[in-house]
Amino acid sequence: MYYLYGAKAGGEKSLKATFDSEQQLLAYVRWATLSQSDGKSKFEQGSSLVGCQTWSYSTEPETVEDPESVDHNPTPSML
Repeated sequence: MYYLYGAKAGGEKSLKATFDSEQQLLAYVRWATLSQSDGKSKFEQGSSLVGCQTWSYSTEPETVEDPESVDHNPTPSML
């Protein structure tokens, strides 16, 4: 499983979504990213990353958040 994290400016990262594959996760982030500038991103309204400025991912949980509490394999069609 792949864990997608997002963070607001100066904030701690939090779990935003989980994915079955790295390809799915990266495709989703590409779709959700509207713009990038100075290391900060702006994301599509309704996406799991909306309101965040940065993102990262891992194959292991990096926070204590429950993976079942976030979307699994979100897609643009879920909006």
